[in-house]
Amino acid sequence: MKLWDKGTAAADWVTHFTVGEDWRWDTLLLPYDVEGTRAHAWALTQIGVLTGDELGQIESALDAVRDQALAGDLYVTVEDEDAHTAIERELTARLGEVGQKIHAGRSRNDQVLVALRLWLRDALAAVAAEALAAAEALTDIAERHDDLLMPGYTHLQRAMPTTVGLWAAAYAELLADDLDRLAETRDRADVSPWGSAAGYGVPRLDLPREAVAERLGFRGLQRHVPAVQLSRGKLEADVVHSLVQLGATANRLASDLVLFASAEFGFVKLPLEYTTGSSIMPQKRNPDVLELARATYHRLTAELHLLLSLPANLPSGYHRDLQLTKEATMRAVLTTRDLFTALRHLVPGLTFDAERLRAAVTPELFATDAALALVEQGVPFRQAYRQAAALEHAEPPADALSAYTGVGMPGRAEPEALRRALAEIRARVDGESS
Repeated sequence: MKLWDKGTAAADWVTHFTVGEDWRWDTLLLPYDVEGTRAHAWALTQIGVLTGDELGQIESALDAVRDQALAGDLYVTVEDEDAHTAIERELTARLGEVGQKIHAGRSRNDQVLVALRLWLRDALAAVAAEALAAAEALTDIAERHDDLLMPGYTHLQRAMPTTVGLWAAAYAELLADDLDRLAETRDRADVSPWGSAAGYGVPRLDLPREAVAERLGFRGLQRHVPAVQLSRGKLEADVVHSLVQLGATANRLASDLVLFASAEFGFVKLPLEYTTGSSIMPQKRNPDVLELARATYHRLTAELHLLLSLPANLPSGYHRDLQLTKEATMRAVLTTRDLFTALRHLVPGLTFDAERLRAAVTPELFATDAALALVEQGVPFRQAYRQAAALEHAEPPADALSAYTGVGMPGRAEPEALRRALAEIRARVDGESS
């Protein structure tokens, strides 16, 4: 029986339409819903709804349910609708009337948010770990190739010289910024909705909301219960917006590598094990992993669009529309994790063709250097600019990198600064996931 069943069953098509794929996503949430239920049972014991003996029975049964779920032997079915029904069904089957007591003082509305936010704590730590590994691999490239010249481009035209190391360091720095943002937004979502029920609290039962928030390891409590349902989609959009930023960095990185690996550029060779072949052209190796990494950004923005638009214009309180925010959030998190799993495997296998890179660093790249050399001699920049533009060929300096003295410029990547920043983020992630 469904938790809301009052004796009149809904038509099969109603169940199919309203449940959709929710049962699949709730199967992932099962272990977290178990922990939410464990904390709820403890709270009911504190206020006299359950006895200490009943709590012991429930905790033992929940241990068995959790172990079954983690082993893949227990999952949510379409008939269950959600993880909450699956858990209550198991408790009632094992404990009889004791299992029937567990839903006192709760709603599926706060129950799912407890499970989802507990899941986010672990899932976002897994995303961060994968992205950190990719950033660290880019930092290794920055250290190895800080003196390997390559063209820098604007408008896809050769513009000024840069280095492979600086190119890699720039992406590593962006990922560090993205990960810092992800940690901040994860903190904002790390607030307990427990005890808000359907958004209007629970009469008669003096639920220990702050104690349960602490027991579940939440950073804080959503104090005013209507705010819990009003925040649905908002907190999730905040998280997914951070994932979109990670995806945007990956998108640009993948675009560069697809271009640089083409025969026309030939700057980089991709690891063969992360390329695929053509079904008709025997000679082809395709950068499919990078192309899908590039495309993943658009999938993430689609999930973000749903989260931003779906709650708009809804009156306060819960509406079934909000069910869709769970799938959008979980799909975005898992997609981002897969994206950076791919990149952290691929990036360490990149090899750069020094000969092709040197050949591409042609004299016109040094026109700005020639203009500024005239400025050093006292020539006004606008005159120097025109004189350098009139040169048939700018003369490359003997040591092109020696002309740069500013922090973070060609030949002056700072891999150690990147490592320190990434180490701070890793320590924060490890602390959150422990």
